[in-house]
Amino acid sequence: MPRLHLFEFEDFAWFPTQIRNYGTDFLQFVSNKFNLYKGIAPVLAQAVKQSGKTQIIDLASGGGGGLLTVAKTLKEEIPELKITLTDYYPNISAFEAAVEQGGEMYAYEPNSVNALDVPAKLDGFRTQFLSFHHFRPQQAQQILQNAVDRKAPIAIFEAQDRIPTDFLKNLLSPVTVLLVTPFIRPFKLGRIIFTYLIPIVPLFVMWDGVVSVLRTYRVKEMQAMVEKLEGAEGYQWDIDKNKDGPTLILYLIGIPE
Repeated sequence: MPRLHLFEFEDFAWFPTQIRNYGTDFLQFVSNKFNLYKGIAPVLAQAVKQSGKTQIIDLASGGGGGLLTVAKTLKEEIPELKITLTDYYPNISAFEAAVEQGGEMYAYEPNSVNALDVPAKLDGFRTQFLSFHHFRPQQAQQILQNAVDRKAPIAIFEAQDRIPTDFLKNLLSPVTVLLVTPFIRPFKLGRIIFTYLIPIVPLFVMWDGVVSVLRTYRVKEMQAMVEKLEGAEGYQWDIDKNKDGPTLILYLIGIPE
């Protein structure tokens, strides 16, 4: 399937924050409830240990992503680990829920953070879960270049590939939204209204999910990005697929040598 950079509703500044948050809450719930990133937890733990960092700066966190379950494995390997959640459109209620659930290991940045130019104060091992596809090739390249320029280790994970089966799974995602919404916490009446009475959330999640598949960068495309980076030779790169968990994960990891 060719890569198509169609629009996703959650990328638009005019898109209602409330609806965007309901969508990211759903993704966070599914990621952690079904432990989608289970297979890459040991891979990330090894990378963080190798980098010597004890602080993870999670970029484009959405509702907290898959870090809540992955963090349990990371904490076992790196007891002193701290995680800071960030986003261009911060979902504060979701961040607060993550801090409450994850304990003192978690913190969040309440102000908008641009993954293309991360503030110097946010120093640590950068991660992105299910968000790299939101950026056009030039922007995606800039994310990697910014990490290299700051000598920051970086790990990017996508829980889908640009294949027909993942396209079909997202086409059927409204069924999943309808089934799991009553279990998403914290409970919000608006989530119920815009899921069942006015079904904006299921349709929004379906559209953005299908487009996410079409936007996803494959392994060879990420390798090509790395080859164009200035200073890439000073990094150790690992770009591959992982199917040790419940779903296929595409990943890119770069660690300064």
